[in-house]
Amino acid sequence: MKKYVCTICGYVYDEAVGIPESGIAPGTTWENLPPDWTCPLCGAPKSDFQQQTEKKPPIAQPVAAPEAHTDGEHELSFGELSALCSNLSKGCEKQYQPEEASLFMELAEYYQSKSVPSDSKSFQHLSDLIEQDLNSDYPNAKATATGDTDRGALRALVWGEKVTRILSSLLTRYETQRNALLDNTNVYVCEICGFIYIGSEPPAICPVCKVPNMKIHKIEREAI
Repeated sequence: MKKYVCTICGYVYDEAVGIPESGIAPGTTWENLPPDWTCPLCGAPKSDFQQQTEKKPPIAQPVAAPEAHTDGEHELSFGELSALCSNLSKGCEKQYQPEEASLFMELAEYYQSKSVPSDSKSFQHLSDLIEQDLNSDYPNAKATATGDTDRGALRALVWGEKVTRILSSLLTRYETQRNALLDNTNVYVCEICGFIYIGSEPPAICPVCKVPNMKIHKIEREAI
């Protein structure tokens, strides 16, 4: 029997196990899953899954530090500073450092009060930003963190990239389905990593950062 992995959140569908709690019996092959079946964790369609293959452990290679460069560097906007401080606050909270988390959140709120909302709200603009993140910004950041042996940064980048891929998938689905995607359902967001989930109830744990669903909050319709 085969296994298929979601390229968005990493969920693995095992044909031998099935999903009995959802009415999918053990032994149900990938081909026999309904065409409209979606990932139970992030809601990605079947087209976002790939067959899992056995991989041999890679041979360790020395990692060279990336060359210093200034391409694309710019002064952070108030909105970017707010997002940065907010993420640092959540990281401190996850590491049980409440005082530091509170101070970073104060900074985040201050910078947010100074920021000006973007005038561009088109899907194309959002898609372009996401593509830039996935194709260049994340690889560059990973290269820098690897060169500096910064395991904490690498972990945060893994979370961020997964959340960005989930957002990309949701935007693609919304462009096709529009309001039908949100009808008779709820939107939930993990306050730690930003994982977004559309469904009647949030998953038991966040598939990205693994916190319990007490950290996954429902977004009110007025805010969507």
